[in-house]
Amino acid sequence: MSTLRFFAVKESLKRKPLKIKEPKRRSEVFGANVFNEASMRQYLTKEALSSIIEAVTKGTKIDRVLADHISTGMKEWAISKGATHYTHWFQPLTGATAEKHDAFFETIGDGIAIEKFGGSQLVQQEPDASSFPNGGIRNTFEARGYTAWDPTSPAFVYGTTLCIPTVFVSYTGEALDYKTPLLRALHAVDKAAVAVCKYFDKNVKKVSASLGWEQEYFLIDNALATSRPDIVLTGRTLLGHSPAKGQQLDDHYFGTIPSRAMAYMRDLENECMLLGIPVKTRHNEVAPNQFELAPIFEEANLAVDHNSLLVDVMQKVAKRHNFSVLMHEKPFAGVNGSGKHNNWSLSTDTGINLLSPGKTPMSNLQFLTFFINTIKAVQTHEELLRAAIASASNDHRLGANEAPPAIISVFIGAQLTKVLEELETVTKGKLSPQEKTDLKLNVVGKIPEILLDNTDRNRTSPFAFTGNKFEFRAVGSKANCANPMTVLNSIVAKQLIDFKEEVDVLIDKKSMKKDDAIFNVLREYIKTSKAILFEGNGYSEIWEKEAKKRGLSNNKTTPEALKVKVSKSSIELFENLGVMNEVESKARYEIEMEEYILHVQIESRVLGDIARNHVVPTAVRYQNILIENVKGLKAIYGDQFKDFAKEQLNIIEQISRHIEAINSSVTKMIEERKSVNSQGNIEKKAKGYCNKVKPLFDDIRYHCDKLELMIDDELWPLTKYRELLFTK
Repeated sequence: MSTLRFFAVKESLKRKPLKIKEPKRRSEVFGANVFNEASMRQYLTKEALSSIIEAVTKGTKIDRVLADHISTGMKEWAISKGATHYTHWFQPLTGATAEKHDAFFETIGDGIAIEKFGGSQLVQQEPDASSFPNGGIRNTFEARGYTAWDPTSPAFVYGTTLCIPTVFVSYTGEALDYKTPLLRALHAVDKAAVAVCKYFDKNVKKVSASLGWEQEYFLIDNALATSRPDIVLTGRTLLGHSPAKGQQLDDHYFGTIPSRAMAYMRDLENECMLLGIPVKTRHNEVAPNQFELAPIFEEANLAVDHNSLLVDVMQKVAKRHNFSVLMHEKPFAGVNGSGKHNNWSLSTDTGINLLSPGKTPMSNLQFLTFFINTIKAVQTHEELLRAAIASASNDHRLGANEAPPAIISVFIGAQLTKVLEELETVTKGKLSPQEKTDLKLNVVGKIPEILLDNTDRNRTSPFAFTGNKFEFRAVGSKANCANPMTVLNSIVAKQLIDFKEEVDVLIDKKSMKKDDAIFNVLREYIKTSKAILFEGNGYSEIWEKEAKKRGLSNNKTTPEALKVKVSKSSIELFENLGVMNEVESKARYEIEMEEYILHVQIESRVLGDIARNHVVPTAVRYQNILIENVKGLKAIYGDQFKDFAKEQLNIIEQISRHIEAINSSVTKMIEERKSVNSQGNIEKKAKGYCNKVKPLFDDIRYHCDKLELMIDDELWPLTKYRELLFTK
């Protein structure tokens, strides 16, 4: 065993669970470090508090004078929590959060200092807009950009810093972050959904999209993780032979949580409680050393902020416990990867979940309206939904026997399928009053029955209805939830707008009664959305062929998937809704394509380095040991030595072949990389990395993994899968 690997394993075996001090009741500490309404009531004037509540509930702007009052109260609260600095906390298009800390400290002359934090500092700051991904919106010499306070997401104290959630825009106003388009999409779906809700309840004034994410992750001992250059630099293992035991016994899933992992989870949950992140569920996932946590559902913008914050908190807490948290969608070959299932629904300010079947025919008509329109939205924009979860890392996971395939489809279960079939065949043309009554009694009235979970779950479905929400299962574990949520809420908003226009035409021009008009439009949507509905095994080749017949896309790679983002229809969709303009859409396409290229490029360099500087020298060293052994046998047995050294000679020959194959493939990979890098066109470069560079990874890995099985374990330099996955 190499020295580094030996000490890494030895160190990991010494680890003991940390003792965690639990609060008596989590409800007592929940949100203790959040500037929520309870805190605001203590530190703000009534007028200042009312202005924030109005901004949150109605979207009104906060007066700059009141901002000064708010900032003073926020500062005093933060200092009482031990804060010495403040930062505008934002989510640039890097995939991580960003922050620049400034002290409350100010000097006012004569050696006198005060704590100061004004309204202008609360409302706006100016980070460098050219140093973050911008897709060509800003030149290097054009550095100005702005962060602006988002009052809908409360400020919080983390460590000694007051963190203020903000949007991030360029000097010319284009969004440079995930939050800005999300807020616009949420506004669009709110406006469109309220208009449709008026058919059923005139009292509805606001509709909010809710999100409940399920975060999967791996916990690996830090000493073991840092002993692997590939994990350190790419977040995943680029080579490594599967251990004899993996996940085939299904003994890890929902099993007893290992003591070290439990200590980590308890510590993490305590931090989450203080920060107002409502984590509720924890359990072992399918793969060894894989886990999951999930929160209570929240309004989508806040849920996205909480997930982004959680990822940062997870890493910091992990260090205390000598763990590394792996968020990569596929850090280990041969075992399940990790996702971030996004559970999405729409709720009114009157307390109704629009995707939950009701107790009366009228409430079920409302449910059917939003249920069918969501399906129709996915049918129309399935390629865009696929693009929303595209990344170099998620490409490894989609369709890999533990995640949904790259083909977007909707699972609704047998009972709802039957309901839609009955609704489709009720009648043709205009519905008569008697037929309408029959329909309500015989079809719509049946829907409450599904509340008993009479629909099964389909793990292979990318977009599944699960009783009172849709679960977008294809989202990757590393992803910022804002990206898929922006797309989903946008396409549903567009669909609801179209639906209302069609219904109003039937009411105004065809003199149909409201319910008749709604039924007629929904029935047509059922007919035109059949292609997206699929109840079977999404992994099967049969489905791949069937999906092609139905006209569904199957964009298996990120360069294929992202093209739709700059299509005329996609740009018009976002522009018409006010979510993104053409410049912002094209910039995001450039950024995501560049990100794909860089990720594959980095992995290529790391793999070449490990193969040539770690694996091949070790193979040569072991080969030399065998050669010396053969020489010794020849010295003892003379010409008969071959009878005794047959296996050694065979291994020496095999090692040579593997070394030759590795060096040949690494050389070819470097040449392909140079060729692709010379391409000026970003699409050609991305396709080159996808189709020419990346395929060589498998060949290099194959030969390296074969050598791992042949070479003396004492010599092998890299920490093995059995150590990474089964050290508790």
